[in-house]
Amino acid sequence: MADAVALDIRNVSKTFGRGSDAIHALINVSLTIRENEFLTLLGPSGCGKTTLLRLIAGFESPSKGEIMLEGKPLIGLPPFRRPVNTVFQSYALFPHMSVADNVAFGLEMQGWARDAIETRVEEMLALVKLGERGRRRPAELSGGQQQRVALARALANQPRVLLLDEPLSALDLKLRKEMQLELKRLQLSTGITFVFVTHDQEEALTMSDRIAVMHEGEILQVGSPREIYSHPTRRFVADFIGESNFLEAECLAADKERTRFRLTSGEELESLADPLVNPRPGVKVTLAIRPERVDLTPGGTLHATVENVVYLGTDTTYFLRLETGGGFQVRRQNRADTPPVAVGERVSLGIAPEAVQVLQD
Repeated sequence: MADAVALDIRNVSKTFGRGSDAIHALINVSLTIRENEFLTLLGPSGCGKTTLLRLIAGFESPSKGEIMLEGKPLIGLPPFRRPVNTVFQSYALFPHMSVADNVAFGLEMQGWARDAIETRVEEMLALVKLGERGRRRPAELSGGQQQRVALARALANQPRVLLLDEPLSALDLKLRKEMQLELKRLQLSTGITFVFVTHDQEEALTMSDRIAVMHEGEILQVGSPREIYSHPTRRFVADFIGESNFLEAECLAADKERTRFRLTSGEELESLADPLVNPRPGVKVTLAIRPERVDLTPGGTLHATVENVVYLGTDTTYFLRLETGGGFQVRRQNRADTPPVAVGERVSLGIAPEAVQVLQD
């Protein structure tokens, strides 16, 4: 049985302004978000991810297209009539209210009975592990605790979809990592569909069931964290998430199992056949190779000289200069049986077919 659909975004565009001053924030975006899914909109500032979130919330209206929630149109409904809540970067807590009153506020606006509100507030504060802090004011809490209060308030009336607009960006690194795990726990505990916006690739990889990578108002690729990282189909995706080496090549031959390429320098590499990207002989392509997928080994395909070495504790990154020209990075885990390589040494690069990803652009 196919997964039920929570949000169905169909050919949505959003343009601000007119004529030569028009800004095309979203261009023909289509995306299906499943029920009980943690989906992340990932991309750099200005790519359109927050605009898309605001369209779902009802704070903006699309220039064209449809947004459906569980099969019903959202466009035209004001924000307060949508079964959707938003958690903002700024938390937006009422400073003069206690933590419990902040969580209760939305329920009071909806006319819940007092005893039901008290029960629900207790449940929400327990869910975010703040059961003993209900009487405190927001100013008496840490940043991470304030973020949990904002989450409890947003979850209290059981929205069908929770929208999160870079809610962790104001936290320090250690607390941000803790909250990443906390958010995923909350999503699994509540079963609510989460749509999370961030420009931080680590956040996206840590929490998401699927990631939609956005650039200049378009969605370039949607997939699981493993798919997005290990099998990017576009150069921007391979470059934005993690680090990649890029090599220009021409397809020489292809069969059901492997595709063979000739680099501009003359060397040849193979990749595993990919049904999503299936170049024909003679077609020029870009190959992406992650630094950690390359071995420094005698008899490798490419040859290079070590220009710089960066020790990072768990691993070491080697910055190389290929003999045929161009830079290349290799990252190796630091183990007792892998002696370091010094600056100035000549090395050979072993690149297995499964390490080579063929890009569409």
